[in-house]
Amino acid sequence: MVDRFVLGINAYEHDTSACLLRNGEIVVAVNKERVTRIKHDQGFYQEVVDYCLKAAGIELERVDLVVRNCYVLPVREMERRLAHYHAPLYLTLHERGQTAASTLFLSDSDRVVDISHHLAHAYSAFAVSPFERGAVMVVDGVGSYRADATEAVPEGDEAHSLARESESYYRFDGEGIEAVKKVWMGPCPGFLSDEFYAMPGLGALYSRVSTYIFTDWNKCGEVMGLAPYGRPGGEPLARLEDGGISVPDWTADRRHPFLALSDRAWEASPHRREWEDLAWRVQEDTERILVARARWLRETTGETNLCLAGGVALNCVANGKLAAESGFQNIWIQPAAGDDGIALGCALYGHLEAQQGRRTFVMENACLGREYDRFDVDEAFRPWWAKAATRRHRAENVFRETAQLLADGCVVGWFQGRSEFGPRALGNRSILADPRDPGMKDRVNARVKHRQGFRPFAPAVLAEKAHEYFEGEEESPFMLLVKAVRPEVRDKVPAIVHVDGTARVQTVREKDNPFFYGLLRAFEDRTGVPVLLNTSFNVRGDPIVEAPMDAVECFLFTALDALVMYDWVVRKGPLYRVFKQAVRFALEARRNLRSEALMERFARRALDA
Repeated sequence: MVDRFVLGINAYEHDTSACLLRNGEIVVAVNKERVTRIKHDQGFYQEVVDYCLKAAGIELERVDLVVRNCYVLPVREMERRLAHYHAPLYLTLHERGQTAASTLFLSDSDRVVDISHHLAHAYSAFAVSPFERGAVMVVDGVGSYRADATEAVPEGDEAHSLARESESYYRFDGEGIEAVKKVWMGPCPGFLSDEFYAMPGLGALYSRVSTYIFTDWNKCGEVMGLAPYGRPGGEPLARLEDGGISVPDWTADRRHPFLALSDRAWEASPHRREWEDLAWRVQEDTERILVARARWLRETTGETNLCLAGGVALNCVANGKLAAESGFQNIWIQPAAGDDGIALGCALYGHLEAQQGRRTFVMENACLGREYDRFDVDEAFRPWWAKAATRRHRAENVFRETAQLLADGCVVGWFQGRSEFGPRALGNRSILADPRDPGMKDRVNARVKHRQGFRPFAPAVLAEKAHEYFEGEEESPFMLLVKAVRPEVRDKVPAIVHVDGTARVQTVREKDNPFFYGLLRAFEDRTGVPVLLNTSFNVRGDPIVEAPMDAVECFLFTALDALVMYDWVVRKGPLYRVFKQAVRFALEARRNLRSEALMERFARRALDA
């Protein structure tokens, strides 16, 4: 049989990404930020396409079908405009040079197809779920225009052609899917076209709160972490009304947005109590509305299985409520539920709808990056600063030696296998620590991650031991469910217990990640605790590390005590203090070069404003 390849692309918008399928199964998937090292990088898609083709060992000519999406406009229309309009937010000067050599830019080939945003989200969820049939719930900040929808909308839907997708609900059976309900946000006047969070939608509202509290619409995870510190009360920010959502105008007392840039200024602000209360309020409203929507979907469709996608599906606290209160027996959440997952949904649409393929693949883990080998590891230690500042050795038993380091209080960077697709580190690109140390949370936040002290850390736990530490029977392999930590064990693992007694749990099974499972077993053998503090291998503001070189740089740039890369154990050498400033200077220079495209975007945006 001749292999058939489908390439999916999330183009131009934030979290540009690509995914390659071979005969309906995922070969590789990557977010552009992992390659360029620019957080939430957007724009042209050359780097991620090249990454996927290289991983598969093929040329673009071997790809049978390319399926793309951009929520701003259909990709063909987007590229027609970009061809004659300088918009560096979407296409920098460097990327404009890339388009000249690309056969995909301005393509009129019938092998290149565009689909709309929520349809791609829906395919990313149901098509790789373990369910033969069920319902799909897509909720995010903003999707395609009504005029650009490439799916059949429910009968009687008369939304304005310039309304934008906010929520979409589907029923699926086998390969087939149909929309049950679409919730649109009408045209919204504003002073910046990209300020979607002024729109009356659930995801848009959450982003509005994120901007108010943290100056960034894309820090919704921080809002979720801050919410338990708030005081219950206040008028709802959103209500269900006539099948849609009503978002009242903010009152005049909302006049204290965070305007500084430093964590110290945020922590010391006299308005912190207001921000905590606002975070509680929007989280409460989100949970209430999502549970109501899910119950309606359960009653309307009669299905017992639910799949979730869209950025709001990354809200782990709300997901826990849905698992407990929605009425669905089973819930599956796409680990790349945000817009990076759009590339996966596009590819699956191409396989199932355009090529009339069959569903044969279940996404049991999210480790979809390319493989790195010993040569890549050796190259990471070739620069003078890496040689001068480190010493490494091969571990006879990497599980036992790493478990000993962790039990001794070391914070360890853990690099194994293929990188995870999506925003969660699930044991291949992780920073790990001992959850038994009550001071470990503050230490990792302050000295390693360089982020606010209120932010919690997730526990990774052996799946068969999860019930001993956390309430609820649902597994959470993608770290997308929040569970209550059992009161009797909270003093055993204080570093992963949030202020409200909960934790964002990752359950680990040997068949899904045998290497990470082996480390957890070794740590249990050493300490009696089958739990590790697990956070993403990066510092605040940077993407999760992708390649061995990224891991070495992050190790040397932070207060990590050790780096474990495959079976190599790396420590900072005796010359690290001597070369520390020079190392940091070299790393800063590399980062500045990488950030050239980002700086161009910011500069152009400032000039245009």
